[in-house]
Amino acid sequence: MSETRSDGELLRAIAADGDRHAFEELYRRYAPWLAARMRSRCSDAGIVDDVVQETFLQVWRGSARYREEGDVAGWLWRIGSRRLVDALRGDGARGRLRQALARLRHRDEASAEERVLAGVEHGDLAGALIKLSPELRAVLQATVIDGLTTREAAVVLGIPPGTVKTRAQRARKQLREALA
Repeated sequence: MSETRSDGELLRAIAADGDRHAFEELYRRYAPWLAARMRSRCSDAGIVDDVVQETFLQVWRGSARYREEGDVAGWLWRIGSRRLVDALRGDGARGRLRQALARLRHRDEASAEERVLAGVEHGDLAGALIKLSPELRAVLQATVIDGLTTREAAVVLGIPPGTVKTRAQRARKQLREALA
């Protein structure tokens, strides 16, 4: 009977030697779990399958490096959740971020985002965010930080679009009151 290798040993073998057997073992170990977790965030089976494949493709190609901090499942989830957000956005987060930054560079007036970022550096936005409930913070994370539409955030968070809108309004109100 062969000895079962640890997750770290598998990842080192994949990174160092391109060990296909190690990759297959890691895939068998985590792909079903990752797919199940993704399905709780997205009901489109095709997108979920693509995201799981892209996640493991990043591991195989070495573009995602495990730093042996935390557990491998959490690391894979972070990679997969980013891929899911990109898939739900369509053309990807980086392209949208670059476009938004380019627009900001060509404006004289500070945008709401720039004022918020200035508040992060010079105000107590972090303290106000911590006081929000986890549900309200999750909606802000999805809609403001990740830049998802209401519909995309609803899919990722597993809640109706109306609930996303309501929570976003409540979060904004609480932040305004906390920062006033």
